[in-house]
This record gives sequence, structure tokens and C-alpha cells, in this order.
Amino acid sequence: MPVDVGKLLQDSGAILKGHFQLASGRHSDVYFEKFRILEQPKVLSALCAEIAGHFSGSSIDIVAGPTTGGIIIAFEVGRQMGLQTRYAETQNGVKTLRRNAQVAPGTRVLIVDDVLTTGMSVMETAEALRAQGAEIAAIAVLIDRSNDFNPGAPFFAAYKVKAESFAPDEIPEWLAKIPVAKPGTRAT
Repeated sequence: MPVDVGKLLQDSGAILKGHFQLASGRHSDVYFEKFRILEQPKVLSALCAEIAGHFSGSSIDIVAGPTTGGIIIAFEVGRQMGLQTRYAETQNGVKTLRRNAQVAPGTRVLIVDDVLTTGMSVMETAEALRAQGAEIAAIAVLIDRSNDFNPGAPFFAAYKVKAESFAPDEIPEWLAKIPVAKPGTRAT
């Protein structure tokens, strides 16, 4: 039976409305709180099944994801696909494979993440994997809110949404009237 991903996200409480400063520094009236998804295994598993199903039969060797949410997503997609996983963590401001994690040269990797806005975490993860000789076979996210992300590899999103965002000096008057919240991992 097909999954209504939008309904899953809405019912999980992951879609928030208001005025948000995103991790990228841009502003938006909609925010996707990934932790409402990550704390509900049935919801997360259903979204990850969309990714795993899309890439079943592909020649992928491992699944990788960046900290924080990407680790849980990589684990679940890897579990569903029967593949090992790797995790990119930040060390000295740079994503890297830590804890003696290795990727053999030529390994075909599916990079997964939670919410894509600018693609920074995904691209940093790709750089860390390429540094070990890996080939980026594909990239997938739970939610794509980007406008024109071009990763240079096959790309899939379990849920694509048109969510406008604004540079700090281009915030429309209607949005500026709403008090700003700064949710997210990088907003410390």
C-alpha cells in the first residue's frame, strides 16, 4: 500500500509554521523538525523504506550519513537494504570519517540525510568519502526543501516540498513581523 509521506510528516508534528532562521542562515515560514520523525520508529522506517525501495537493485555497496540525523537514517536505510553503513562526523569544523571507519577505494556509496535546504551536510559528507576514494553512487534525503540542488549524482527525496526561504537582508515584511525562532543542529 502506498505511503502518504506528507500525511506522515504532518501527523508526526514534523511540519512547523512560524518564522524560522534555518541552519543556512536563511529565513522561512516553514520548518521541518526532523526530531519529530527520528523519535517515531514507524514513521522513520516508512520514510526510509521510500529511499531503500527507490534504490533497490542499484549497485550500492554502503550507505553513509552525516551527524546528527543522517546517522539514524543511514542505519535504517542500510538495515532495509542489507548494507553496512558509515557516518561522517564533524572534527575541527570538517566532516570526516572518524573512529577508524574506512571506505575502500571504489566503494559505491548512497549518502542519506534528513532535511535538505542548501545541501551543505550532504556535500561535506561526499567530500569526506571521496577523500578515501569512494564513489558517490547516489544521494537521498527524507525531505527536500531546496530550490535547485544539483549534487552531481542521482538524487531522490522521499518528500519534496516547495518551501521558500529568504536571505537575512530579503525577509518580507509579513515574515519580519513574526518573532524568529532558531531551531536546528547548527543553531548553537
